[in-house]
Order: sequence, then C-alpha cells, then structure tokens
Amino acid sequence: MSAEIEKKRLYWHSRRGMLELDVLLGPFLEEAYSDLDAEDKLRYRKLLESEDQDMFGWFMQRSEPDDPDLKRMVRMILDRVQPA
Repeated sequence: MSAEIEKKRLYWHSRRGMLELDVLLGPFLEEAYSDLDAEDKLRYRKLLESEDQDMFGWFMQRSEPDDPDLKRMVRMILDRVQPA
C-alpha cells in the first residue's frame, strides 16, 4: 500500500465523530505521524483500534491504557498539545 493511500485510510480512521478525539488525532496524524518511526506508526494504528470511550478517558487523563504501547502513544499525543 502506498504511503499516500495509507495516510488517507488513517485519516478516516482518525475521524471518530467525537470532537475531543478529532481535535487530537487529526492534527497528530497531519503534523507528526510521518515523522514517527515504524514501531510508533504501528502503535498509532493499534490506538485507532481502541474504543472511543476508552480513548476519551485516556486523553482526558481520567484513566490510562494497560497496554504500554498504547500508553506511549497517548502520552506522545498529549505531549504535543500540553504546555511544558
């Protein structure tokens, strides 16, 4: 699959229909995804397989994923939008 087709597919999977998730996932995909290493790209795709309610809790920092890969990706996305 070409990189462009893959990115388009990920774009549609990143659109969740929940504003809180869309404002995090869409910009992350557009601005940071292409700079990720192969393992982090796999982690992002794995994150997209998660339920919206789970992701909402993680991104609102009400809970954390048990999976260390998902925890890493959530932290990477949050670090982009939170002031240092």
